[in-house]
Amino acid sequence: MPNELFDLPPALGPGESSTPRRSLPQWVFQESVDPAMPWLLVVTVLGIALGLVFRWPWLGFTSAVLALMFSLQVILPTIKSWIQHYLTVQERRSLLGGLGFVLASGALAHYLGLYSSVKYWLNQFKYDEFGSWAEWVGALGQIMIAVLAVYVAWQQYVISKDLTIQQNRITQQQTIDAYFQGISDLALSDQGMLEDWPQERAFAEGRTAAILASVDSGGKAKILRFLSQSRLLTPLKRDYYLGRPIFDGMGGYQEDRIHGLRVINLGVMLVAADLVGQDLRWVDLSEIYLIRANLSQVDLVKANLSRAVLYEANLNGADLKGTRLFYGTGDKASPRSRNHIPNYETGEYTGAVVENANFSNTKNMSEEQRCYCCAWGGTLTRKTIPGGCEGIENLLGR
Repeated sequence: MPNELFDLPPALGPGESSTPRRSLPQWVFQESVDPAMPWLLVVTVLGIALGLVFRWPWLGFTSAVLALMFSLQVILPTIKSWIQHYLTVQERRSLLGGLGFVLASGALAHYLGLYSSVKYWLNQFKYDEFGSWAEWVGALGQIMIAVLAVYVAWQQYVISKDLTIQQNRITQQQTIDAYFQGISDLALSDQGMLEDWPQERAFAEGRTAAILASVDSGGKAKILRFLSQSRLLTPLKRDYYLGRPIFDGMGGYQEDRIHGLRVINLGVMLVAADLVGQDLRWVDLSEIYLIRANLSQVDLVKANLSRAVLYEANLNGADLKGTRLFYGTGDKASPRSRNHIPNYETGEYTGAVVENANFSNTKNMSEEQRCYCCAWGGTLTRKTIPGGCEGIENLLGR
């Protein structure tokens, strides 16, 4: 019968053919029901009732067995068709396996004495102490509810904070894009900043100072890269009559480090600025005041820091590969001076001010850079130079 219900192939013994066997009589598996069978069920049910009323066990037991057999003959085909219609072969096997697992687990629990242990524990249980236990459980539940409420509130705060940060980033990027567009319009107009119009350059510097003070370190780095790559921070050689920049014959403008005019002069806009970990490769930061600026972990590869003021700046872990700290040669280069004109051939007064700067753990510092920083950095700077400053004179004198 299980093989018939669940479409399982019958087990074959040695020498047996695949012809189906029937261990039960043919009438048990009949799909049709004999018309007289309902009367048989009624008779057997009456026999059960008489056996119970007159206390005739033989009649009641016999009638019950017959009623069970007649009922199974009616019910089994219906159950079989329902299972075949609604359950696949795999689902039937899973159902059979689940029933077997439940029955086997119950039997093992019985034979291992689990039910007896539970019964013994219930007999020994002190129900008078259950009230105090319930109070403890209730208090613990209230505490857990309070903890859950705090956790939900904290998650709401974190989500709200993340959304606020994301919104601030979007707003900042929109502000930076508007700044880029505004500066581009000023620079590319018919009478724009690339000609000698001081008022427009003053407006551009004012807008730059305002936006640098309102964006984070990533926004500052974006603005610096834009201005540098647009040649707006480079001193350009100009026509002294019209103020127009002079072409270099190679698709660009000529630089004039001594007398040239910058479209935007950053000046003190980056004093004490936070630029930790930003990408400032190839950015022109010459003659900019970076006093107490945090440049730790900044990528300064090929950046121009000549005549920049790095007084008390933090360059811990910065990458100085190819960074220009001065022009000319290291043995003749010296920091900028208010009273002397820089000489970009020899390097005199073209160097950065590195007094009290922190160069700890800087990467790719060249020998020329190390000698210059040791010579002109002062006592505090010399202590932070990778490789030390032994044998290099302190030309700063303090």
